[in-house]
Amino acid sequence: MRARLRGVRKRPLGKTGLLVTEMGLGTWGLAGESYGPVDEKDAETVVRRCLDMGIALFDTADSYGGGRMEALLGRVLAGKRDVVVVTKGGTDRTTEPPRKRFDDAYLRESVARSRKRLRRERIDVYLLHNPTVDALSAGDCVRTMEDLKKKGDLAHWGVSAGSDEVARVAIDKGAEVVSLVYNLVQCVDLHRVAGDVMVSGAGVLAHSVLDYGLLAGAWAKDREFAEGDHRTARWTKMELERRVQQVEALQSMVGGDVKTMRAAAVRFVLANTVVSSAILGPRTVEQAEQLVREAGGALRYLPDETLASLPRKLSKMGILS
Repeated sequence: MRARLRGVRKRPLGKTGLLVTEMGLGTWGLAGESYGPVDEKDAETVVRRCLDMGIALFDTADSYGGGRMEALLGRVLAGKRDVVVVTKGGTDRTTEPPRKRFDDAYLRESVARSRKRLRRERIDVYLLHNPTVDALSAGDCVRTMEDLKKKGDLAHWGVSAGSDEVARVAIDKGAEVVSLVYNLVQCVDLHRVAGDVMVSGAGVLAHSVLDYGLLAGAWAKDREFAEGDHRTARWTKMELERRVQQVEALQSMVGGDVKTMRAAAVRFVLANTVVSSAILGPRTVEQAEQLVREAGGALRYLPDETLASLPRKLSKMGILS
């Protein structure tokens, strides 16, 4: 049996009263739809290994594998009350292409299905999955979330936001948790709403911490992706070359006990005290162990001098911070 890797610490999830591990497991990649196929047994092994290493926050969505990831977590985490499960809803996959739906009837049905798949009477955190400002401003979905919370179907609600504007409106509407892209090369959205977060006490989940693998620091400028990999359509060849160059310029962050670019990227996120947890997406046990070994339990996330020099370095690279 593999040795347990200790040192995954916990932080408050805003003012929810929940304590979450500062590294969480995201399950989008394990669904086998975004980066290529993953055997379900292998996906389950990753979840179990993360549990064994002390990770106690699991992030999923009803759209990941058409609910398969919720069902997998429900099976593996059944009876475990010392873990926090975050799921998301608002994507109707019965149409082609899928469409966003945040009407009352659809959300109630989605929450009921998620509770059943997750085998939980009450969902710890339920996030509206990439709503628009208009959807939030209309208020119907907010009222639905508040009513389902009052009924006990969910403990806390929030938003997985695609922009700082959406996050700000969500916080103003009472969202208790916001999930935002936050990484070395995409950090501006969280920085813009940090004041709103601190005033409201909302918890923050940082996703896309490694920018879909880019910040692992192992890509060549001519990197190609397999058919079906979502990254084939995410960047043009020219943009990918520029992004790889940006990561190469950040390699000076590696040194001392910061062993890899991957570790530097995760530690950058964790160095921000506004962040409650960094949601990571390992697709293999080896990847999960590397992340915990290199970033979990560090005496300090990044050297003070590295953090102090980053804003200037990012600005020179054309990255707003």
